[in-house]
Amino acid sequence: MNVEEFLDLFIRELESNKSLRNYYRLIDSSSSFHFRKAYLQQRLSYVDQRVTKAGAAIWDIGCGYANTAIYLTLKGHKVTGTTLEYYYDQIQHRMEYWSRFGNLDKLNIAYQDLFDTTFPAGSFDNIITQDTLHHLEPIEKALHFIESALVKTGLLIVSEENGRNLFIRSKNFLKRGNKRIIEYHDPKLNKSLLLGNENVRSYEDWKNALNKAGLTIDDGHTEFIRLYPPFLIRSGNYFDRIKQEQECWKKNAWLKDYFFFGINFIARKQ
Repeated sequence: MNVEEFLDLFIRELESNKSLRNYYRLIDSSSSFHFRKAYLQQRLSYVDQRVTKAGAAIWDIGCGYANTAIYLTLKGHKVTGTTLEYYYDQIQHRMEYWSRFGNLDKLNIAYQDLFDTTFPAGSFDNIITQDTLHHLEPIEKALHFIESALVKTGLLIVSEENGRNLFIRSKNFLKRGNKRIIEYHDPKLNKSLLLGNENVRSYEDWKNALNKAGLTIDDGHTEFIRLYPPFLIRSGNYFDRIKQEQECWKKNAWLKDYFFFGINFIARKQ
């Protein structure tokens, strides 16, 4: 199965799963369909291209509805997903759907705090965080935890919002001011947890934070994504727009820093 095939099956799943459809907002609006699909495709393709070991052991931190975890399991990898999302109980319904298209025996999803996991050092070939790193607190402890869980040649594969994007910065400030870290009570775990409150960072800030934890970002694999608004992305120019965006951020640092919405990058152990 490749990414395009997976997304086709995912769209069919959305048609019969209202809760999932409301979360992804992919098929309810024809005007934004290709815009949202392009975002999903670029992030999943980025991961797919960098998980290169056959039968890799993978940890998907903050796996959410488990899209990436399910896809990688269908490709033969052994995937552990952890999440603290309120919709965790609905993931089993997804497993029933996707088990029709492949073996999901190597997939394990748990409702678990990062710091409650007990994985030995060097447990994973790849660790994936998609829109998750900015929620982990204390971040220094979390990154050291991740570094330890990777094998010596392992990769941390990350998708994050661009913390320098002007719209994202304005939206987050209006929503939470400068209160970047909050404490909340998790009723399932019956404990208090720290949470990064949309605590997004710039690419340079992530470099510094990861470096302190013994991880180095590989600039040669970095991608900035999602520049064009929905009305500019249609079925006829879908892949051309993605290609144009990739060419644009490499040539224009101002657009890259302040107007691209997302970043994909990898980090290796030092």
